[in-house]
Amino acid sequence: MNSEDLEVLSQCADWVESGRRALLVTVIRTWGSSPRPEGAMLCIRDDGHVVGSVSGGCIEDDLIDRVRRNGIALESPEIVEYGIGADEAHRFGLPCGGTIQLALEPVTKRSRIRELLDAVMQRKLVARTLDLRTGNTQLSAAPVKDGVHFDGVTLTTVHGPRYRLLVIGAGQLSRFFCRIAIGLDYHVTVCDPREEYADHWRVEGVTLTREMPDDVVVSMRLDSRAAVVALTHDPKLDDLALMEALRTPAFYVGALGSRRNNAARRHRLLEFDLTVPEVARLRGPAGLHIGSKTPAEIAVSILAEITAAKHGVQSAAAMSIADAKNANAGTGPAFLSSSCR
Repeated sequence: MNSEDLEVLSQCADWVESGRRALLVTVIRTWGSSPRPEGAMLCIRDDGHVVGSVSGGCIEDDLIDRVRRNGIALESPEIVEYGIGADEAHRFGLPCGGTIQLALEPVTKRSRIRELLDAVMQRKLVARTLDLRTGNTQLSAAPVKDGVHFDGVTLTTVHGPRYRLLVIGAGQLSRFFCRIAIGLDYHVTVCDPREEYADHWRVEGVTLTREMPDDVVVSMRLDSRAAVVALTHDPKLDDLALMEALRTPAFYVGALGSRRNNAARRHRLLEFDLTVPEVARLRGPAGLHIGSKTPAEIAVSILAEITAAKHGVQSAAAMSIADAKNANAGTGPAFLSSSCR
């Protein structure tokens, strides 16, 4: 769940608990291009105040105008569509022929918004099922998945952190890295068995474990919605995590370090019986080439690369740290080349 959706739920709960009426608007389906994804939310207070977004602004304006003119008269949820024809598509800023389908839900105690918000703040993944006939909702544990399911009668949305991030090393860089990752809605675990680092390392919202990195990777059962970054500069720890992580479906596995160190690391990993394709998955040096020098800038660089991988965006070779530096040095790309430095 994105931070803006948390803001919508929080403000919606506050408004209703203070005695105001509120209308929760959720994107169910889109056809053609859409500025907001399915599941995006907007909440409108009975006087037209608003938080969140479901489009580029024109649809919000229309919904706000309806509330200001008529109040929130709905007693049960209903479905509305915008942009079915070319005229409406132009009016509401949708591509010609595009359509957006929305659920309009008058918020009551039956909506269980505060209960949902509390569960999400505890980093739980929750499925919220709304019965459009009655306005009743059910909350249940959800599998890790994206998307919205609507069968014409019930609307199910999934809320909470859907991506996991395992960080090896509890150092200064990890502090910056984890704070940004929390803002990007990752469930973050930091692994560092070293007492001199872990004893005084704390970041709110991050789980810290002192188990050995390879054991943590195995116990987490990493899937395609997990990422792993090794930041210790200690091969004894980083390599343990990487040799297990590269065997998993994790969408990103990266390691800090120079080109020379990462070339040596790849040779070591091959000695652990990893295959060449498995080792080739390693992002190292981790991050995009943005000229980063400070711990905060390096954290941004690595998380930018993770974000691109998460969305299936292929970064240009010029943005790879190793390829960019090799190009500046007049050498070619290196995978297992001893010339990396």
